[in-house]
Amino acid sequence: MNYAKVREELVNWIRDWFEKNGKDCNAVLGLSGGKDSTICAALLVEALGKERVIGVAMPDKKQGLNQADLIAEHLGIRFIKASISGITAQFDHMWYEFGDEDFHWSEQTVQNIPPRIRTTMLYAIAQTYDGRVCCCDNASENYLGYSTFGGDDFGSFSPIGNLTVTEIRAIGDLMGLPAEWVHKTPDDGLPNSKPDETKFGFTYETLDKYIRGTEVPAPEIKEKIDRMHTATQFKRDILHVPAYEPSL
Repeated sequence: MNYAKVREELVNWIRDWFEKNGKDCNAVLGLSGGKDSTICAALLVEALGKERVIGVAMPDKKQGLNQADLIAEHLGIRFIKASISGITAQFDHMWYEFGDEDFHWSEQTVQNIPPRIRTTMLYAIAQTYDGRVCCCDNASENYLGYSTFGGDDFGSFSPIGNLTVTEIRAIGDLMGLPAEWVHKTPDDGLPNSKPDETKFGFTYETLDKYIRGTEVPAPEIKEKIDRMHTATQFKRDILHVPAYEPSL
């Protein structure tokens, strides 16, 4: 892959998208400190100029900024810290509002509440600052459905949505971004979280080669990847509607 050409195409695509969907608007994205949001922010700066990019860090309870402030400073973009801990705390005891003292959120629900709150926060900030929300998901995560539906997989535009982790890292290196950010070990950002690849049982390199059709993994790994892909197809489909037109 010609990464210099891909970089140029992405920058031109971002400019064209804003011309059509928000001329002179700002780009707003969540800065997690991970490679995806860092590289997205760098592409946005190149396409729009640093004065039109707003990075937002939204830590929850017991979470730090994960160098998001340093990334914003390095890129020269506006940085907003918007802690969501007060909002998520409301969910901790909300079952009392339901009149059921025995009610508790499931573990998966608790994990997915913060990403969905962050999306709401990004759209609130974007509407206030005349912005458009950038989704920072990549093709590797999308293939597995490794995201929160209605959370970090949501946005108004997705510049790296068709690029794998391997390809995104190569573009980050090409742009001269610090290696510690481009090659940071991916994790879900949750307290006591494990690296993505530890949870998967396979590496992004293995997944990316399979996605691009250059190498088929071992049968047990292929079966695991296929199972995750099939089980999360609903996340990649557009909103489901009936196949007929109701009569008026």
